[in-house]
Amino acid sequence: MTESDIRHLKSVSRYLTPVIDDDGAPFWQYAAQGELRIQACAAPDCGELRFPPRPCCPYCQSFESEWRRMSGKGRIWSYVIPHPPLLPAYAEQAPYNVIAVELAEAPRIRLVGNLVSGPDAPLDSVARERIRIGAKVQVVFDGTGLPRWVLERP
Repeated sequence: MTESDIRHLKSVSRYLTPVIDDDGAPFWQYAAQGELRIQACAAPDCGELRFPPRPCCPYCQSFESEWRRMSGKGRIWSYVIPHPPLLPAYAEQAPYNVIAVELAEAPRIRLVGNLVSGPDAPLDSVARERIRIGAKVQVVFDGTGLPRWVLERP
């Protein structure tokens, strides 16, 4: 991700922006293109998916890696509704949800985000009563490339 991309990401979002390091930069580049990709070991006898991204495979210690496209499907593994919000920038949308999503292709991998009614919807756009552990979700990306989640069956 270029410096220009990072400045753009910060300018269009008044919320927290990701800290982008060399290992994680491809994740954010793909997300900016609307793709959910996860780092995988490229060693011939391994192929394990891993998140967060890192230089070395924790299973076989290979430094070879590739980025595999995921379906973007998953299920809510856990969630929380912060009251009050932890940061002032989020106060106007409180209470809102934060969910942990277990990916369909990789149940050991869990991504954190928000359950929303659409890619650019506010954080509080889904009623709390509709959030259930185990509910099927699909990734969507907002205008900043930030992964968010919508219910598969709204």
